[in-house]
Parts: sequence; structure tokens; C-alpha cells
Amino acid sequence: MRSNATRRSQGVLEEIGGKIKQGVGKLLGNDRMQAEGRVMKRKGQVRQATAKAGERSKGTVEEVAGSVKNRIGQVIDNGQMQAEGKAKALKGRARQRANH
Repeated sequence: MRSNATRRSQGVLEEIGGKIKQGVGKLLGNDRMQAEGRVMKRKGQVRQATAKAGERSKGTVEEVAGSVKNRIGQVIDNGQMQAEGKAKALKGRARQRANH
């Protein structure tokens, strides 16, 4: 299974390739090449958006799990567990923001 980072990179490459193909088609007056470039560019954008959504979901799960661990640490008076939970929750929030 490919990672979201790999999917995102492939999407960027596909989008750039589509822009190039679209531009070459325009330059040559080739409507079909332009249309294929637009489709390719859009597919790349969709691939990137899908990868970002996957990362946001992972971030949400990570944030919730961290918050739960923090809360349990508070209840049982375990400072290390609280700190680990806070760190995991912050990491999850950061992942969500990075992929917005």
C-alpha cells in the first residue's frame, strides 16, 4: 500500500505533467492535447486532495487517542502518561493543519 505522501507526490507530478501537456497543446493548436492535459492536471489535483484528506483523518485519530491518554493519565495521576497524551494530541493537530 502506498503512503499518502507518495500519493501526494504522484499527484503533484501528474498535475505538472498535465499543465505542460495542456500548454503544449495550446501552443500547437491541438484541442485534444489541451483537453487531455486538463484531465491529467485535474486527476493530479484530486489525487493530492485525497492524500491530504487521508492525512487529516490520521491526524484526527491521533489527536483523539492522545486526548484520551492524557485524560486517563490525569485520572490515575500518571504525569508521564499525561505528557505522552498531550504530545500525541499536538502531533495529530499539527498533521491536520499541515494537510488542510
